[in-house]
Amino acid sequence: MVTGRAADVRLLYVHYLHTPASVARYAARIRGLPWACSAHAKDIWTTPDWEVREKLGDCDWLTTCTRFGAEHLARLSPDPAKVSLTYHGLDFARFPAFAEPRPDRDGADAAAPVRLLSVGRAVAKKGFDDLLAALALLPAGLHWTWTHIGGGALRDTLMAQAAALGLADRIAWQGARNQAEVIAACRAADLFVLPSKVAPDGDRDGLPNVLMEAMSQGLACLASRVSAIPELIEDGRTGRLVAPADPPALAAALDALIRDPALRARLGAAGDAHVRARFDHGAGLDALAARLRPYLAAGVQAVAEA
Repeated sequence: MVTGRAADVRLLYVHYLHTPASVARYAARIRGLPWACSAHAKDIWTTPDWEVREKLGDCDWLTTCTRFGAEHLARLSPDPAKVSLTYHGLDFARFPAFAEPRPDRDGADAAAPVRLLSVGRAVAKKGFDDLLAALALLPAGLHWTWTHIGGGALRDTLMAQAAALGLADRIAWQGARNQAEVIAACRAADLFVLPSKVAPDGDRDGLPNVLMEAMSQGLACLASRVSAIPELIEDGRTGRLVAPADPPALAAALDALIRDPALRARLGAAGDAHVRARFDHGAGLDALAARLRPYLAAGVQAVAEA
């Protein structure tokens, strides 16, 4: 028999559509309760379609953090109206604006190379192997450095690739860093690069937080036209987008942005304004609270009628 506070539970709500949703689903059946879910990225794209359909048929509702993911899930759902979009956004109190102008580095001075930055795990979907291949295509007289922040299973493989391409002396592999250190790195950089792609197992980014974080610091961003990234970056206005898994296209965009500090400044300012206007986490929390409130009200009504 359920007693105490557990008797007041009206809904089981869980993040991630794969194993966590399975646990919530079974627990909901045991308890005779409704359940709901938030879906994100890997959990959407590596869960078999049949399993997604079953879970969407069984849950009360599901929300996900990208329009790209929401449209995919709605196509699989027996009731598309169960699927909604809730952007997660940033808490801008933790990401104050950076108003200082960046130096006009343009790659011409070996003593002042353009500083490229990437933040993300060294895994296939991040596309850092493509970035290394693109960097190797840049002209020898164009001066740049690249800093990578993050751990990941492929880090040693990427370091070996960089050495084989003759790039090792231009790259700093910093490993995992805390949020304050990532913000400081964004402020010290000239261009943020995230060449995401679809991994062999189908995994892919949703809407990477690191892009929003870099944009919040007025840092121009170069990314791939994959998954939900175009929901954040409009090519040529709030950043630059290139085709995924295309090192020559990535190299051409890098070449142009390295040489043009005025373009980087314009894209960085527009990106900062865009992310602050559209991706404040408060709006997402309000939307999620609105979905949960009816269950709380039901609990209050049940107590009142007892």
